[in-house]
Amino acid sequence: MSDPAAYTVLAGRAVRLTRRNPDAVITALVLPVLLMLVFVYFFGGAIETSTGKYVTYVAPGVLILCAGYGASMTATTVSDDMTGGIIDRFRSMDTSPTAVLSGHVAASVARNAAATAAVLAVAFAIGFRPHAGTADWLAAIGILLLYLTALSWLGAAAGLLAKTPEAAGGFTFGMLFLPYPSSAFVPIDTMPGWLHGFADNQPVTPVIESLRGLLLDQPTGNSPWLALAWCLGLLALALPLCAVLFRRRTG
Repeated sequence: MSDPAAYTVLAGRAVRLTRRNPDAVITALVLPVLLMLVFVYFFGGAIETSTGKYVTYVAPGVLILCAGYGASMTATTVSDDMTGGIIDRFRSMDTSPTAVLSGHVAASVARNAAATAAVLAVAFAIGFRPHAGTADWLAAIGILLLYLTALSWLGAAAGLLAKTPEAAGGFTFGMLFLPYPSSAFVPIDTMPGWLHGFADNQPVTPVIESLRGLLLDQPTGNSPWLALAWCLGLLALALPLCAVLFRRRTG
């Protein structure tokens, strides 16, 4: 199988696996929407932000939370492949190892893009009103896609590292936890002082601040450049790690 054909076929296979798994569809599409409704209607009235309506503040944070759920599913599906024998079948067909993992990452990015669209649609329905121009929307979408891709490759590495799909889910706990000690749901200056250093300098915060600034037509400072640096750094870590772990698991 030629490499271009292999990439297309295996990406389609990963998307079909998601469609056939109702739990994955619910986790990817329904859970982020429910979480946003919970934050807006249960907690939003008690949280002061600079954006007026709490949905305006929290929507970019929920978009990043979607990426964490998508990456956790990537880890599980990659681990399923590594333990289920299908990889041996692919190797007998002279399929590129990169195509196998790229298929899962492509499906993860597509799944997260659908979840992002669902979250934005619900956010609009309950009062989210961005003020971005075309260039700001394109920049926000580009940063979000780069973050989704980096996190999906990290999820693939977690799936290769774990011995079982259950363990792979545990490896991704950090990805799901990171948005909470950041500016995703509350302003960082409302957190305890000892937490500010971590919250200000972890990878999620500049991505969220970039999305918030671009979508609300507010000053972004150096957040977009920091977001790009974090995403490219995570990719530089995840890609060679995936290559090494795949060779070790299949060698």
